[in-house]
Amino acid sequence: MRLAKTALALISAAALTASAAAENWPHWRGPDRNGVSSDGNVPLTWSQTDNIAWKLALPDLSGSTPIIWGESIFLNVVDGDDIYLYSIERGDGAIRWRQLLASGNLSVRTRKGNMSSPSPVTDGKMVWVMTGTGVLSAFDFQGKKHWERNLVEDYGKIGVLHGYSSSPLLHEETIYVQVLHGFHTDDPSYLLAFDAKTGKTKWRVERPTDALAESPDAYTTPALYENGGSAQIVVLGGDYVTGHDAASGKELWRGGGLNPARRKMYRIVASPIVMGDMIYAPTRVRPLIAFRGGGSGDITESHKVWSTQQGPDVPTPATDGKYFYILRDRGTMLCLNAKSGEVIYDAQRIRAGTYSASPVVAAGRVYVTSEEGVTSVIQAGPEFKVLAENELSDYTLSSPAISRGQIFMRTKNYLYAIGERSSR
Repeated sequence: MRLAKTALALISAAALTASAAAENWPHWRGPDRNGVSSDGNVPLTWSQTDNIAWKLALPDLSGSTPIIWGESIFLNVVDGDDIYLYSIERGDGAIRWRQLLASGNLSVRTRKGNMSSPSPVTDGKMVWVMTGTGVLSAFDFQGKKHWERNLVEDYGKIGVLHGYSSSPLLHEETIYVQVLHGFHTDDPSYLLAFDAKTGKTKWRVERPTDALAESPDAYTTPALYENGGSAQIVVLGGDYVTGHDAASGKELWRGGGLNPARRKMYRIVASPIVMGDMIYAPTRVRPLIAFRGGGSGDITESHKVWSTQQGPDVPTPATDGKYFYILRDRGTMLCLNAKSGEVIYDAQRIRAGTYSASPVVAAGRVYVTSEEGVTSVIQAGPEFKVLAENELSDYTLSSPAISRGQIFMRTKNYLYAIGERSSR
């Protein structure tokens, strides 16, 4: 009887965890930072008018993803020469409040984005947001600013070619921010840790690289690797992937081979992914390398598990730990065995277009959105099958966010809530 009660308690705890994860989308890659939602009731089809709960007009484009917690949606928004953080009512799309983050000709395009590209992050009580100008701010859910830091004033200009777009990482009351640059500066790249409550700097460590010209630049977001109770911050860019002690910033390991030809224009856009004991490092298409975690020192060969020459450039892959889904920028998809790298299915054509948004996995499907605003829904698993194609016909850079049965899609002109909200 005791064993039965224990098993029931464990099952109930697991169900509650899955339920909580399905309710919120606190980070640009979802509750587990891998592009996967446990929500099993997500819309399959929609259009500009069908299956739309509401839509909110927006003043400009952005690559920033909507972040959702409970009844609140947070959005990084450029409006003319200013950048704002929007707090939006989940139920009807009304703007609760907007707070100014930065000012000064900030709607200027930087390749595919502008100075609003980083996505916010939240823990359900506070929300932290970064701008492309290097301003990091913390707000509560009522819109009160608790602190602000200006990285440019404190540490010098950010010298990336196409505008800063890395999102902050939250872990145990610490905000981690990376600045990987080199094209427009000779200053070293670095990794920062801030006290999430006060904004006080906990540590700052330089991250050396011998990458050339534009190759030091990275638009990636750091990832979290946890191993035996210790936490590491995974940073990708400048021809390397590195692991840093979360408490001190000390570099613990470094993996190379990401730019084998030592090319000068090999900036990295797609972010690292951590799933279990695996660390995946995309590059500028060739190669994408999977490393085994838990190493120290140079892990380039010792912890390399597999690699592929068919990686993405801009979209960050998604994985559930079994399958590894790669969306390539020109509209092809691949599925690999996440552990071995074995090709489950090779490059399959989806709707022709350019793809910058990252794929999202939910309800046994993979959702992929083109810059033209077409979301193709692919059957998850070993068989490639297109289940639906949904058109919003608006320029789209932002990755979808999923919460309680709804998809939140940001285009240039609107934020859409797609589908009916499910009950708890």
